[in-house]
Amino acid sequence: MHVHIVPNRGSSPTNLLRESYREGASVRKRTLANLSGLSMAQVAAIRSVRRGVEICPVAPCVEITATGTHGHVEAVVAATQRLGFAALIASKPCRERDLVAAMEASRIPALAAKWATTRWWHATTLAEDFGVTDASEDDLYDAMDWLLKRQDAIQKKLAMRHLSAGGLLLYDLSSSYFEGSTGPLAKRGTRPVSYRLLADARGGPVAISLHEGNVSDRKTFMP
Repeated sequence: MHVHIVPNRGSSPTNLLRESYREGASVRKRTLANLSGLSMAQVAAIRSVRRGVEICPVAPCVEITATGTHGHVEAVVAATQRLGFAALIASKPCRERDLVAAMEASRIPALAAKWATTRWWHATTLAEDFGVTDASEDDLYDAMDWLLKRQDAIQKKLAMRHLSAGGLLLYDLSSSYFEGSTGPLAKRGTRPVSYRLLADARGGPVAISLHEGNVSDRKTFMP
C-alpha cells in the first residue's frame, strides 16, 4: 500500500491511496481511496505513517517560553553591521556602546522616548541581540551622556570616511523653539536655540553643534 501523487498540469495533483497485487504473472494496481480532498500536509503525514515514522503532535514536544518579533530587527541589525556603526561609536566594545547601538537600531522601526524604547524592544529580539535586556531608562540617559563626550571623536571618524580634500560640503544653520527655563543656550524672551549641520555632498550628516538662538551664520561656520 502506498500514496501515489499524480501531477496535473495547471491544477492541484491527484493523491491516491493505492496497493499493488499480482494477477497471474502481471503486477497490477488498484485505488483504495482518493485523498485529493486532503491537504498536502495531511497526505505527507499518511506517507510518513506508511513508512513507519511515528507522528507526534507538536504541542506536547514544544514549550513556548517567550515570543518576540524578529524580521525588522534583523534587517536593521544587518544594515548597521555593514555600515560599521558600532566601530564608529567606539573602537572597543563596552556597555555604553551596546546601549547606544540598541537605541539607534530601535529608532528606525519604532521611534519613541527612552522610557517607551525600553518597553518596546522587549516585544522584539532587539534587546537580546544587543545584550541590553536589563537596561533601564536611566541607563539609556547615562549612555547618551557618554556619547556626548565622544562627539568630537565620532565626527572626526565621519569626516575621514566621507570628506575629501577639495570636496563639496553642505552647511546649514537652523533654529528651534525652546520650551522651559533652564536651557543655557536659550535667550530669555525669545527662547530659540540654533543648530548648525555640516554634511557631505550627498547630504549625509558629518557634524552638528548647538548655539545661542541669536547667533549669526558667520560666527558658527569656521568652528
